[in-house]
Amino acid sequence: MPQYLLLIYGDPADAPGPEQQEAQMAKWMSYTDELAQSGALKGGNALEAIDTATTVRVRDDETIVSDGPFAETKEILGGYYLIDVPDLDAALGWAAKMPNIAYGSVEVRPVWEIPEPPAQA
Repeated sequence: MPQYLLLIYGDPADAPGPEQQEAQMAKWMSYTDELAQSGALKGGNALEAIDTATTVRVRDDETIVSDGPFAETKEILGGYYLIDVPDLDAALGWAAKMPNIAYGSVEVRPVWEIPEPPAQA
């Protein structure tokens, strides 16, 4: 079956406040349990805050290291799930159930299956 990455985005300003954190965490745990019990879940994690990010670039043989994410944006990448489902429609169905869908977004990306190189004779 094909694999898809569900990339979880949201603007921290739109996220539920501290008083709703416990209820929100329960929704995430329930969603993760449902994914796992379906057999679709292959992996996933939440990411630390964007102020912990470091971006690395190499330009003209010079390595440039900068604090923060790659792009300045209101929406941040907060985490991901790797799922194995029959098709894009199934992946979109899981994305639509995600607890942040009312205030964030989920980018659904197929995982590129790199073909095995031919065996050496």
